[in-house]
Amino acid sequence: METAMIPQITERLQKLPTDKLVVVYDFISYLLDREAEQRHKWVSDAFHTMLASESVLQRDWERPEEDEAWADL
Repeated sequence: METAMIPQITERLQKLPTDKLVVVYDFISYLLDREAEQRHKWVSDAFHTMLASESVLQRDWERPEEDEAWADL
């Protein structure tokens, strides 16, 4: 969201009655919680993929050719 929209949103929020503000607050909370859950799920999935692939990749990493290729770094 563009920062320029925040003042317009604030202006409109100030015109709402309290019972409507509660609804807006619940909706914003829902959106933020959902975004946090999606971010957590992505990080969790990526982490599990990394762990699962480590043993497969380890076979290549521990070959003498790999040690030789990386020796100068």
